[in-house]
Amino acid sequence: MMPLEPVVLSFSAVLLLGLGFGAGPCNIACLPYLGPVFVATGEGIRGAWRILLPFSAGRLTGYALLGAFSGFLGLVVQDWLTAPWVRWVLGGATIMVALSLLWRRYRYQAVCGANRRREIQAVVAPPVPGEKVSLLPGGLFFMGAGMALNPCAPLSMVILAAATTGSAKAGMMLGFGFGIGAVLVPTVIFSLGVAHFGQQLTQHMARWGNSLENASITLLIIMGMGTVLGWIAP
Repeated sequence: MMPLEPVVLSFSAVLLLGLGFGAGPCNIACLPYLGPVFVATGEGIRGAWRILLPFSAGRLTGYALLGAFSGFLGLVVQDWLTAPWVRWVLGGATIMVALSLLWRRYRYQAVCGANRRREIQAVVAPPVPGEKVSLLPGGLFFMGAGMALNPCAPLSMVILAAATTGSAKAGMMLGFGFGIGAVLVPTVIFSLGVAHFGQQLTQHMARWGNSLENASITLLIIMGMGTVLGWIAP
């Protein structure tokens, strides 16, 4: 095996590299996966953190682990990212999110039906807190981790730099620094733009609310299945 050419990157350098990546192609890649979640849940700007926090935590964890493994092994683990299990993580997590939203709707309809039968309220009660997104946080976390495992040119550079450090700790810091930069811009865009758009869409199309939610869940299932089968490459 030929020795690795040394690539030295500082924490600030990988942070800037992540910012450049997050400001460009990352948003386009994340939109088909996160967009339907915002539309289906109707979360606005105030509630966007419920979606973005676990998703961003998954991405940060994925980048940090990639850097740590590269540093610990002293190898470029880029080849690992082309293995089928990578797309299984992202696709499976997307399907998990879709099923969680489907369960949320089922619980909502059950509560609504009970309220109508008992005639307790004139206005239908919302889903019981804590039950409406039973699997959503975990699914979003692994969805974020799956996004982090998808190869790209800036990430390849970070992995190479981590491998040449020969240290799991140093590699993890490089991966984590890249992750911070990569999630900052998408977080702002999704929390302010996409979340607001999703909320406005559900409000202005309230009469088609069920159809809109069904379409979002169906799109997530299609995205998940297509990713697992390799038909869709994020």
